[in-house]
Amino acid sequence: MAHALQLKQFLPYRLNDLAERVSRGLAQSYSRDFDLTVAEWRVLATLAEHGAGQARQVARWTNLDKVRVSRAVSRLAARGLIRRRRNEDDQRTADLSLTRAGDDLVATIAPRALAWEARLLDGLPPAEQRALQRGLALLEARLDALEAEGPP
Repeated sequence: MAHALQLKQFLPYRLNDLAERVSRGLAQSYSRDFDLTVAEWRVLATLAEHGAGQARQVARWTNLDKVRVSRAVSRLAARGLIRRRRNEDDQRTADLSLTRAGDDLVATIAPRALAWEARLLDGLPPAEQRALQRGLALLEARLDALEAEGPP
């Protein structure tokens, strides 16, 4: 039976495949050299960017499920890279932030991550890089609008 859908040409598949490949490629460096998982790196980078947050915020910011965030937070806290403090307003939650060691680790890895990104994008002329950024922003905005509309 013939179907019109060709997975290799289907945008959701292509975006997911590309994202997984990019994530794995970048992760090779920090997982090997710093014993970090993708989720752990995302938690560290997110806390470095936002300063602090609760696990549910980190899950939303990183687009990771709560279980992966929880495991990453536990491991990072055990390694002394993040601190957990009970939230004064809601004792059921904890405020997360980087420790000095966590901040130092992000400062070490971030330039490597940016250099890896630059190597990836090096194959695209500057105009194509700008077009890619614009296209991604348009897709993100369109997805926000579709999510707001709800299911079809």
